[in-house]
Amino acid sequence: MSEQLILDLADPVAPTFDNFVAGGNAELVAALQGLAAGHGRDTGLLLWGAAGAGKSHLLRATVAAARAHGHGAVLIDAPGMLLATDPELAGRNALVAVDDVDAAGADAQARLFTLFNALQATGGRLVAAGGRPPVRLPLREDLRTRLGWGAVYEVRALADAEKGAALVAWARQRGFGLGAEVIAYLLAHGRRDMAALIATLEALDRHSLATRRPITVPLLRDWLQREAGS
Repeated sequence: MSEQLILDLADPVAPTFDNFVAGGNAELVAALQGLAAGHGRDTGLLLWGAAGAGKSHLLRATVAAARAHGHGAVLIDAPGMLLATDPELAGRNALVAVDDVDAAGADAQARLFTLFNALQATGGRLVAAGGRPPVRLPLREDLRTRLGWGAVYEVRALADAEKGAALVAWARQRGFGLGAEVIAYLLAHGRRDMAALIATLEALDRHSLATRRPITVPLLRDWLQREAGS
């Protein structure tokens, strides 16, 4: 089987709690796992943090976990997409996750406000993610207040000093080793946010299996150069 066919057959790994490197976010992950399982009484939970910290990953992991528990759940990738959704959204889904909430325009904010109230009335949950804490969200006051009613967590990006150990542990869990020189090269030449680093390792692992070559700096360098030129 050719390398390209192997890579085509290997679908990207879906975001889950298991493949999220928690670092200093262990309490947040536990809260989201409890929410997905149907525990707790708060209607809303808000995540905020810098780009690349893992907010979108966590939203997708929460929706997947809720569905695995048998609960209705839906992901809205951007608040503007609420304008095209079924008005009975809250009635059919116990959990709604909305990404990039601070980009909501006036119409989307009105729809979010209505959705929050509907979920509160039906015992549903709203998990929202944005780039700022509630007090700084550029939203209308009544919506901003509601989003801040429940738990609010900052998604903390790993410090550079933590990333190497986190990547080694992640690779070990998946059955392959990762040398310090590979980590150093990856941090120096690739994107530095954990989502991109994990995606690179997943692809590099598939490339290593397809070519039957161990994961070394030459393999990583060749692969990065090939990707940059594709």
